[in-house]
Amino acid sequence: MNPATPPRRRVDLIDALRGLAVVLMVMHHFAYDLVVYAGAPVWLFTNPVIDFFHYIFAGLFIFLSGVSSRFSRSNIKRGLRVLAAALLITAVTHLPFIDAPIIFGILHLLSFCMLFYGLTRRLWDAIPRKIAPILYIALIVGTAIAVSYPVKGAGLWIFGWVQEGFYSADYFPLFPWLFVFLLGTWAGAYVVEGRLPAWFYEFTMPFFPAVGRRSFIIYLVHQPVLFGLVQLGLLLFG
Repeated sequence: MNPATPPRRRVDLIDALRGLAVVLMVMHHFAYDLVVYAGAPVWLFTNPVIDFFHYIFAGLFIFLSGVSSRFSRSNIKRGLRVLAAALLITAVTHLPFIDAPIIFGILHLLSFCMLFYGLTRRLWDAIPRKIAPILYIALIVGTAIAVSYPVKGAGLWIFGWVQEGFYSADYFPLFPWLFVFLLGTWAGAYVVEGRLPAWFYEFTMPFFPAVGRRSFIIYLVHQPVLFGLVQLGLLLFG
């Protein structure tokens, strides 16, 4: 199969994994709303176990977005659409009654990754496939370590070096997550060329694939819905 002509058929297993990540994200955000607006105990939203799995499934979501970039006819258009949604979220989360500004969340990251990959795809595709995963994993580990050391400079928060006074309720900087996305583009090349075992393409299950196929719209609407449910619960039972 020619990788330049992505197949139109979706892969249920990819959608199912994305759907699982979205469901867990919704649950995590619901816990946040309960803690912030309903006075639930903080451990419901953040504790060592939840924090660990939060980044595991967020990383899976970013990785799968990279895989899906191999199916996209235009990552530039895809990235611009996600960027528009990200900017809308930034504007809404700065409203006084929300008070949870999102400066550079996961949609901001994904929009950058899509645009960046769309503009530089030939460069990354020129890396030999046997070398690419080693390079990306080394960059993931290396940049994750690098951003753990303080570096002063305006605007470095976009890369992962957070300066005093910066706050984003949802925060996914370029390092190391850009390279998780690029690792997904490497894996996606094998998926789109049909090189994986038959069961990978034949897998099917209820619910999660449908959620995964609607992940973008779910991400946009889930938090207003959750916020409304919490406020309704406070009115009825608070």
